[in-house]
Amino acid sequence: MPRREIQIPEKTEYLSILNESGELDGDLEPDIPDDLLLKLFRTMVLARKFDERQLNLQRQGRIGTFPPVSGQEAAHLGATAVLRSSDWFVPAFRETAGEIWRGRSLESIILYYNGFNEGVDISEDINDMPVSVPVGSQIIHAVGMAWAAKYRQTDNVAMAFFGDGATSEGDFHEGLNFASVFQAPAIFVCQNNHWAISIPRAKQTRSQTLAQKALAYAMPGIQVDGNDILAVYAAALEAVERARSGGGPTLIECVTYRMAMHTTADDPKRYRTEEEVEQWRKRDPITRFQKYLIEKGITSEEKIAGLEAEIAEEIQSAVDRAEKQMKTLTDPLDMFDHAYAEMPPFLKEQKEALARELAQRGEEGNHG
Repeated sequence: MPRREIQIPEKTEYLSILNESGELDGDLEPDIPDDLLLKLFRTMVLARKFDERQLNLQRQGRIGTFPPVSGQEAAHLGATAVLRSSDWFVPAFRETAGEIWRGRSLESIILYYNGFNEGVDISEDINDMPVSVPVGSQIIHAVGMAWAAKYRQTDNVAMAFFGDGATSEGDFHEGLNFASVFQAPAIFVCQNNHWAISIPRAKQTRSQTLAQKALAYAMPGIQVDGNDILAVYAAALEAVERARSGGGPTLIECVTYRMAMHTTADDPKRYRTEEEVEQWRKRDPITRFQKYLIEKGITSEEKIAGLEAEIAEEIQSAVDRAEKQMKTLTDPLDMFDHAYAEMPPFLKEQKEALARELAQRGEEGNHG
């Protein structure tokens, strides 16, 4: 039999609505109410200013290592904003703006990066997962939640966030394959910031885009200007509506850039140039969105200045509350209480052993 071509009808598109020069494609502009636009802008600015403050705190030794999000605010906030409270939000570790949008407090973030498990204490009535540090593992979790939502015949969806480096992990491929086979209502949002720590995207895959990896799993895939919050919002809304109606999963690749270090334990100057960073600073998602809002008459330079002052006070209050709370979180025995729903015997023995040792030290201190 002769060779013949297999026709694959799918294609990969690129979406940009508000480009880096502030030019707007009015035909593609999503219909977002002014109050929602202002809330999105405020959350972006809050995430950026909080990022800067956390970096200062880390350099002062007041928090531990953390991953800055500056430059990537639009890539995850625009997608998070289309979710309902009943949907599952499944972050990696660079989705601070999205977490704030979903109601996470600033002080809980400070607690977390100081090593306190109370920083990820999520109420049972909130469908948010905690930060996931292992690369790509949260993708599998999100698919399970999406499949459960379908099995229970709800119209809820699960949205997983991850970086370009996660597409090199088996969890990514297993998750997309399962979601497509079972048509689970999952939305996979890849924040392609061009660097998997120090490995450039070009050394991770030969694919022209990451979005096209969706084609192998027979699901829609789209590449979006990740620094354009309007484009991210529009793409995510389309994906969520499709998932709710039974249309299955979608892969969204948000092309963005990490303007700071991978974490505060990283020195990006060892693997990328300042010229590259400066080119991406010109594409800053906040600057672009701010210009858009001013030109539409939704806000002004004066209002933005007032907003920034208000945000500075909000951040300082959160720092004060967190540092006050940390003074009360001093019992090391607490670390045993949250690993299992029911504490196994071996862990109970360890807790009792540590309790005895701490008590003995206290007695020795009293007699010393």
